[in-house]
Amino acid sequence: MALGRAWSVAVSGVDGQVVEIEADIGRGLPGVTMVGLPDTALQESRDRVRAAVSNSGAAWPDSKVVLALSPATLPKVGSVYDVGLACAVLNAADVVPLDLLEKTILLGELALDGRLRPIRGVLPAVVTAMNHGWRRVVVPTATMIEAALVEGIEIYGADTLADLVRWLQGDGALERPGERRAPPRVVRGDLSEVVGQYEARRALEVAAAGAHHIMLTGPPGIGKTMLAQRLPGILPVLTEKHALEVTAIHSVAGTLTADRPLVTEPPFIAPHHTASVSSLIGGGTGMAKPGAVSRAHRGILFLDEVAEMGTKTLEALRTPLEDGEVRIARRDGVARYPARFQLILAANPCPCAPARDADCVCAPTARRRYLGRLSGPLLDRVDLRIRMESVATSALMDETGESTDEVRARVANARDAARERWADYGWSTNAEVPGPALRQKFRLAPTALRPVERALRKGAITARGADRALRVAWSLADLAGATSPSEVHVATALQFRDRGLV
Repeated sequence: MALGRAWSVAVSGVDGQVVEIEADIGRGLPGVTMVGLPDTALQESRDRVRAAVSNSGAAWPDSKVVLALSPATLPKVGSVYDVGLACAVLNAADVVPLDLLEKTILLGELALDGRLRPIRGVLPAVVTAMNHGWRRVVVPTATMIEAALVEGIEIYGADTLADLVRWLQGDGALERPGERRAPPRVVRGDLSEVVGQYEARRALEVAAAGAHHIMLTGPPGIGKTMLAQRLPGILPVLTEKHALEVTAIHSVAGTLTADRPLVTEPPFIAPHHTASVSSLIGGGTGMAKPGAVSRAHRGILFLDEVAEMGTKTLEALRTPLEDGEVRIARRDGVARYPARFQLILAANPCPCAPARDADCVCAPTARRRYLGRLSGPLLDRVDLRIRMESVATSALMDETGESTDEVRARVANARDAARERWADYGWSTNAEVPGPALRQKFRLAPTALRPVERALRKGAITARGADRALRVAWSLADLAGATSPSEVHVATALQFRDRGLV
């Protein structure tokens, strides 16, 4: 009777837990038994691992093999444990010693010929290993660059199980990651290509300065989508901390590419208007996968033709908009994904959507019902609402607006001012500041608050709406270089929110 051990990581959402893999070779008829709440993919790994070991030049034990994954109460999902299972069996069979094995986390899926295939969630798995005090991690060579984003832990890359076995025996070497290179900035459309629409351009700049949500309405072809697609260009690049957060989510989602293993720019996610609740929020069988709101973390979620989306889908946005994360409960556990994004909504004013309002053939009830799919609580969480109008012929033919570089410079200065102001409290943008802090610790002068007080007395805004207007006012002040919002800034913030309030 022989016992072998190896270690891997179970990833749930963007969190992980170290898993101990034990292999027992004992008496009995040849076969493999696996315990520890494995899912279907992990149950199937018994045949993958056995074939990979045999095709790598090692002998599979000709007796009963029991594989146990601990903690036993934690559901085990996916093929990430394949390499650990193989090495645990080989350790039990005295093929590989425990010296290096007991200090190494093993990640990777095995092909039948012994090759190590890439897996999802390498980055959060390596972070978990580092946080639990492990010294080194072995990953498939294809994911080595992604794993090397985590500092403070040794990363090794293996192409085949045979290479890994020789390294564990002390007879070979594994690949090490090279120097990290920053990827080039993504080429996007320039803001100067948008003609006219001064109010919408200004609202976009304010939204970028404070990470505010914005809604654009207007007839088709007026430039709503064009403006939304240019918002990422005026946002600053992600900080190293935020870049790792975003990359971890995209690693679990499987959307990272070999040429861009680190997400350094705010992501732009634009799901189709027929998207389901699960695709937007996250879900799926087994352990829940990240949805569009999480893949847009620290970036932009653009919902075009939002009035065509289902009511249940739209209402599902309310919780992540308020909490900045989603928690999805499934049979295999609760997955937590960050979801602090900027929401951009774009919609036509009515179903027929003519170029001129005068040509509309929709009944008044149809117009009300069309945008009525956006509930009051959802719209109350949108900070800026802009109605876009057709541009004049002269603007379309002759005019050139400000470039993306010019606007991005102002946005960067405003973001720096906000980050410096809120640094001691853990906030980085004005949109993250909670309402009580705005009303108490950073309360504005009585004269500056007059527009909000008048709007509250008239019942034109809610308490939440007042807080959001104050956040926009801080962004306007940052863009103007002021130390605190004035009455003009607060009044302008309310005008951006809705006409007729001041």
